[in-house]
Amino acid sequence: MEIEIIQKAVEILQNSEYLPEIIPEVRSNLVMARENAVETGDVAGIPGRITIIKDRVKVFMKPDWGASSHMARLVLAVMAHDPERRSAMNIRYHPILIEICEKLGLQISFYNREEEPKDIRKIEGGTIPWGVEQAIKRIGGVPDVIYHTGDWGKEPSIVLIGCDAVDVAKMAVCIAQLFHVRGGQSVLFVPSRKSYIEKKGP
Repeated sequence: MEIEIIQKAVEILQNSEYLPEIIPEVRSNLVMARENAVETGDVAGIPGRITIIKDRVKVFMKPDWGASSHMARLVLAVMAHDPERRSAMNIRYHPILIEICEKLGLQISFYNREEEPKDIRKIEGGTIPWGVEQAIKRIGGVPDVIYHTGDWGKEPSIVLIGCDAVDVAKMAVCIAQLFHVRGGQSVLFVPSRKSYIEKKGP
């Protein structure tokens, strides 16, 4: 079931003409975990990631289990606090994107990679679970958005978190549209948080 949901979410992403504006240099991935997931193999993602070809978002491989260990670890860390939040997608970091998320009424938190303890840095894959814990601790619950502003050799990043992949895809498309409309100017009006959830298409 999760694979089919991700496939539907991919269609939404690929139909957005503005989504390329928020895809990071490392490219994006969209993942969704099984209920009661306990390991990275229980989280489905997109092999090869979500990329950009000729100014359009493209996905060349079908979703599969264990396709993104990085995002899988993030979702598993989130699910330890809220089992219903089983999906996530990474997008580029930009202060305007954070502002848009705020105006949409999304709950936002962050972590500082420069504060990561040395013993955590030595653990393969340890940064993401640590960062999620820091972000959750900061606001006392699981946010809709977690970001960090990077570190030496690490690209800044924003992660969108939701209950399923379609929810997250609609969130990403809504944010991308508003980012395009913004065009460096102040946002005078943005829709409510429910707009991207209730929207039936991209």
